[in-house]
Amino acid sequence: MELIGVLSTQPLLFAVVAGLFGLLIGSFLNVVIYRLPRIMEREWRAQCAELAAGDTAADGGAPAAAPPVAPTYSLVTPRSACPACGTPIKAIHNIPVVSWLALRGRCAACGARISARYPLVELATCLVSAAVAWRYGWSWEAACALFVSWYLIALTGIDIDTQLLPDSLTLTLLWAGLLAAACLGRGAATIPVDLRSAVLGAVLGYLSLWSVYHLFRLATGKEGMGFGDFKLLAALGAWLGWQMLLPVILFSAATGAAIGVLLIVLRRHGREVPIPFGPYLAAAGWLVMMWAQTLVAPWWSLGR
Repeated sequence: MELIGVLSTQPLLFAVVAGLFGLLIGSFLNVVIYRLPRIMEREWRAQCAELAAGDTAADGGAPAAAPPVAPTYSLVTPRSACPACGTPIKAIHNIPVVSWLALRGRCAACGARISARYPLVELATCLVSAAVAWRYGWSWEAACALFVSWYLIALTGIDIDTQLLPDSLTLTLLWAGLLAAACLGRGAATIPVDLRSAVLGAVLGYLSLWSVYHLFRLATGKEGMGFGDFKLLAALGAWLGWQMLLPVILFSAATGAAIGVLLIVLRRHGREVPIPFGPYLAAAGWLVMMWAQTLVAPWWSLGR
């Protein structure tokens, strides 16, 4: 209790503690970013094998041999290992940021390069967590903002790697926002927002991008975005309220268009190659969550 009292009265100390804790969370988010798509792929392959076996039996063919039992693969099992040589990573080599720098970005066992993405995610989570703690202070708002920030970092990393926004993350973020609004929401300019703003935000967030998707497909015959983007905007709407949806969409679209044009001009991205939209939605949602008073204050009057 004494520690809580100190943290609640010392904003700078709370920000430092949140940043250090963010390093540990960032290390776990690296595991989520790397493993969750592979867990999903294993589940899809298992389901396909079951369907194939069922079709074979329905056609009167010989029953398919039972697939071998795969070892457990989850977010916690097995231990993290080098992707190149498979050597389990020692605890001393798993210290966020520090270990990567000490090893000069290489595996201690085989010398294979370790992506700089790992320390960058850890450092980003540290800075984001410290910024949230400084912005909101010791409060339920800070706890909610940290929860949203960590989910957005994980979703951003996965979308960049695989162009997927897993339902297990987007829907959890959505339902958590509605639950927080029901239990803690107080108004349209807070986090979480009041329940009415959250429900309307979730519904309108989904329908807005759903409408854009179908209009674009009717006009061009192509799919402009994935359904995960609809669910992510719905989740942001549940946390930030329907009043913040337009600023989030405008910021994300402007940023995405600018970066897309820059990549094409620099010839690092072909026109036909899709660009994930989730990271821009996540960045815009986080900025609105953090600095709504400065960036989008005029929109608040819509909810009052």
